[in-house]
Amino acid sequence: MSQGMVVLVGAGPGDPGLITRRGESILRRAEVLVYDHLVSHELIRLAPASAKRIYVGKSRGHHEMSQSQINQVLCDEAKAGHFVVRLKGGDPFVFGRGAEEAEVLFEAGIPFRIVPGVTAGIGALAYAGLPVTHREYASSVTFVTGHDDPDLPQCRADWPLLAKFHGTIVVYMGVTRLCRIAQVLIQHGKSPDTPVAMVERGSWPGQKVAVSSLREVADPQVALPVKPPALVMIGEVVHSQSKLDWWSRLPLAGQTVLMTRPESETHEDVEQLEENGAEVLLAPTITVRPADDPTELDSSISKLNEFDWLVFTSANGVRFFIERIFQLGKDLRVLGHIRLAAIGPATTQALKKFGLNADLVPTKYQSEDLARLLAEHVQGKSVLMARANRGRTILKDQLSGIARQVVQVTAYNNADSLAFDEDILDRLRLGTIDWVTLTSSAIARRFISMLPDDFQIEKLQKIKFASISAITSASAREVGIEPVVEAQEGSFEGLFKAIVSYQMNDKSKATV
Repeated sequence: MSQGMVVLVGAGPGDPGLITRRGESILRRAEVLVYDHLVSHELIRLAPASAKRIYVGKSRGHHEMSQSQINQVLCDEAKAGHFVVRLKGGDPFVFGRGAEEAEVLFEAGIPFRIVPGVTAGIGALAYAGLPVTHREYASSVTFVTGHDDPDLPQCRADWPLLAKFHGTIVVYMGVTRLCRIAQVLIQHGKSPDTPVAMVERGSWPGQKVAVSSLREVADPQVALPVKPPALVMIGEVVHSQSKLDWWSRLPLAGQTVLMTRPESETHEDVEQLEENGAEVLLAPTITVRPADDPTELDSSISKLNEFDWLVFTSANGVRFFIERIFQLGKDLRVLGHIRLAAIGPATTQALKKFGLNADLVPTKYQSEDLARLLAEHVQGKSVLMARANRGRTILKDQLSGIARQVVQVTAYNNADSLAFDEDILDRLRLGTIDWVTLTSSAIARRFISMLPDDFQIEKLQKIKFASISAITSASAREVGIEPVVEAQEGSFEGLFKAIVSYQMNDKSKATV
C-alpha cells in the first residue's frame, strides 16, 4: 500500500468563515479527518461524507485522547495509505502543539504539510474589537501561555520581565490563573490600573467580552465574568475596545439559526446570516435530486414549440429543467418563442443565472397570486409548469379552466431527509438554537416528523420559529409550531428582514 500523508490545517479561532481557502481545499480532499474540540461543526462537514472522522478533542478536565495517542493515530492512518487532515483550532504552530505532531511525523518518515490558520490571539480579539497593536497605545505585542503556574520555577513565561513590557500582552489559556498572574505583574511594577480584557469563545456566536483592570482581577474575592476557553489581553490598547466593538453591534450577533431548507438552496442565505453575526447550522429536512424517471420531462422539452408559457415555482425547478435541456444536447434557443413566469425573486434570480429574464412575477410570492396574474395572460394558450414531484396543485387547478392546455411535469424530486444529526438534536434539547427557519409547508411538517419519539416537545418552546408565508405558518400551527415572525414577502430576503426586525426590537427593549 502506498504511503499516505498528513496535512496540519489551522481552523481559525471559531468562525468557520475564517479558515483559509487553502485549508478549505485540503479539507474537501480528506480521507481521514482528525479534529479538535474547538473546531466548528460546519468545517467538519466540509470533509467528504466518505471520510473517516476521528475526534481527539481536549477540553478543561477532559481529554478524549492523550497527545501520544493522537500522534499514534496520525502515524497509523498515514501508514495505511490515507490522506489525513489534522484540523486544529487557531494556527497549528501557535500554542497548538502542531510542531510536536510534525516532529513525530518527521521521525516516522511520514510526509506532512502545514496550512497556517488565523490564531485566536489575533482573530478572536479582532472580533471583540481588540487590536493587538495601535498607533496611540502599543507598537509591540507578545503572546504567552497562562497554562503554567507563575509561582513555579519551571514556568515558561517570565512574568517579572513581562511586567516591564510596554506593549500588549496576549495570554492564551490564562483565565484560570489570571488572578495570580495579575498579582505577579503588579508586584514587579505593572500599574494596577492597566486595563485588562477577557474574551470568552471569541468569534463564536456565544462570544463574551469583559473589560476590567489588573487591580480588579488580582483580587481573589472578585469572581471573573468569563470562563475557559478564553483569551486575556493586558495593555493600554484595551482602551480602544469601546469604539472598535463591531461584532456585538451586528443585528444577529450571538444568534444561532437552524436552516431546514435543502442544502443546495442555502449558500447565499447562509452568507447573509453570517455577515450579520449569526451562527448558521444546516439541517435539511428535504433533499433535492433529479426526477427518478425523466421520460415525461424529456417529452415536454421535445415539444416546447407547442407551449406559449413556461412556469417555474422554484429555483430548483429552473435549475433541473434547464440542465436537462443541456443534457439532451439542446440549448436555450428552444425557449426563444416561449414566455416565462416565475413565482418570486429567488426563482427569477435562478433564471438570470442562465441569461433568462422572467416575463411575469407576482408581487406576492405564492401560487394563488401567480395563478391570478397568469389568468390574465393564458386564455386560450398552452402552459407548461416545471415543478417538484409533490406539492400543492393550486396553479394547475386554477388555470385548467382558462388556458387551452395545462401540463404539469416533474423536473426534480423532493425527498424527505431521514433524521437530524445527533449534534443538532442535542442543541435542540439544550436550547442553544435561537431560530429555526420554515420556508415551506412541507418543511414545517417534516421538521416535527424528524424529531425522535422520545424528544420532549416542550423543548421547542425556547426556540423562535420564522415562517416564510401565511400558508407555511398555517401548516406549522397544524403540527404544533407557533411562528414568532412571518415574512411580509414570501422570500428568504423577507424572512431575513423579519428576523432582524424582531432582534433589533428585542435589543431596543433590553436597553430601555
